[in-house]
Amino acid sequence: MYPNDGFRELERQECLRLLATVPVGRIVHTRQALPAVLPVNFSLEEDGAVVLRTAAASELVRAVDGVVVAFEADEVDAATHSGWSVVITGSARVVTDPEEHERLTRSGPCSWVPSPQEVFVRIGPELVTGREVVGGRSLYGVRLPEGAPARH
Repeated sequence: MYPNDGFRELERQECLRLLATVPVGRIVHTRQALPAVLPVNFSLEEDGAVVLRTAAASELVRAVDGVVVAFEADEVDAATHSGWSVVITGSARVVTDPEEHERLTRSGPCSWVPSPQEVFVRIGPELVTGREVVGGRSLYGVRLPEGAPARH
């Protein structure tokens, strides 16, 4: 990142705090040797791991189990040109431990599209990065003073 490029790098704890405020993110993986992005609902573990719940027979499970993936979530305000984006990169694995599976059944994410047989996928937080837009702009391209509301 370059100085004064309009973005601010976020610390790990701030990234995790922001991630916990949104219900949907995107998992980035490889599909037929090409990048694939899929929106998913998720939950965040205390250690920063991202947990997804999906059909046991899904293509996603076959594509990500045991490989490094990225998970991204963000929040953007188009009117003020402000927002943030957080990326967690790490190994994804299907949860096979019965105790962990039971715990996640009670406290983990719920499927938006339930399936008869579901599994949890855990993405380890090996790399946590984020950035925020600093000094947004109004709809008219004028830089807003710190704390000023956007005009519509």
